[in-house]
Amino acid sequence: VQLQASGGGLVQPGGSLRLSCAASGFTLDDYAIGWFRQAPGKEREGVSCISSSDGSTHYADSVKGRFTISRDNAKNTLYLQMNSLKPEDTAVYYCAADWQITQATSMCTIKYGMDYWGKGTLVTVSS
Repeated sequence: VQLQASGGGLVQPGGSLRLSCAASGFTLDDYAIGWFRQAPGKEREGVSCISSSDGSTHYADSVKGRFTISRDNAKNTLYLQMNSLKPEDTAVYYCAADWQITQATSMCTIKYGMDYWGKGTLVTVSS
């Protein structure tokens, strides 16, 4: 069972990146899934999550209108499209999946203790 995150890198302010999180050993569609980030010296933040029950989504206020979460069931992969990136988006981004937490808002709020975590991918927004 594994989550493999990728797609991070260095981007200029205003630029875009797409993060991917490939799942193996389980079916993402059966789980609430989401993206979290943590910058040095800061608390972990629930960036965006998808409910397992109805596919509804939740976004942190800091990324609304700029980030889009999506899931490709055929590829068993989660994505995070990040546009209009700002220096304050700089962080290590993690994907996670949980069986018991079914709602996106709950998952993004709880932030810890998920069943599965991917290794982080670093996003650096700088000129």
